[in-house]
Amino acid sequence: MAASGSDGGLSDATIRIQNGENAGTEITAMFNPTEYSRSKGIQYGEQDIAGLSSPIAQFVSGQAETLSMELFFDTSEERADVTEETDQLDLLLTVDKTLGAPPFCTFVWGGIEFKAVLENADKQFTMFRGDGTPIRARVNVTFKEYRPPSTQQKQEKSKPADNTQRRTVKEGDTLWGIAKQEYGDPTQWKRIAGANGIDNPRTLQPGTELTIPPRSS
Repeated sequence: MAASGSDGGLSDATIRIQNGENAGTEITAMFNPTEYSRSKGIQYGEQDIAGLSSPIAQFVSGQAETLSMELFFDTSEERADVTEETDQLDLLLTVDKTLGAPPFCTFVWGGIEFKAVLENADKQFTMFRGDGTPIRARVNVTFKEYRPPSTQQKQEKSKPADNTQRRTVKEGDTLWGIAKQEYGDPTQWKRIAGANGIDNPRTLQPGTELTIPPRSS
């Protein structure tokens, strides 16, 4: 793609394909985006507990960050077919036969270096030649954060093991009974009480979620 070389000296936004048959290919924006948005969230599930008027929200997992923006393409000056520019984005939405999946990329612009897969590219053609050939387009793109499985595995292995468990109290449960089930020793109920801020073990209510500390080594 043609580079704009404008924006007060700001370098051109570039999409670099990182793997597959087209690894090393760079798609340079004709015009830098005027704005972008980044979004990150977490996923919660809901668990119904008897006796409660609403379900309890429980953490499930983190969600990949997304980066969204509008890219602008204009070949009206040359009267050239603008799809020759916009179709380059399809390389990131097409299954690469050497990978069995679309390739991942890195979006680079200013201080941003975002490793991602292209989740979608919504193309809108807004100007045409007399024969109907499009010469101007806007493309809304969304990139989703990508971390290679090998990187995630290394990060997980580097984390200290956390054997803490959680347990929901049922009708008839007692702290000493839970301690016997979890540790094989009912006298360990104080460990559970301390971890959950329970002053009076006889007030244990069904539906309460308890943190069960790991067994002593």
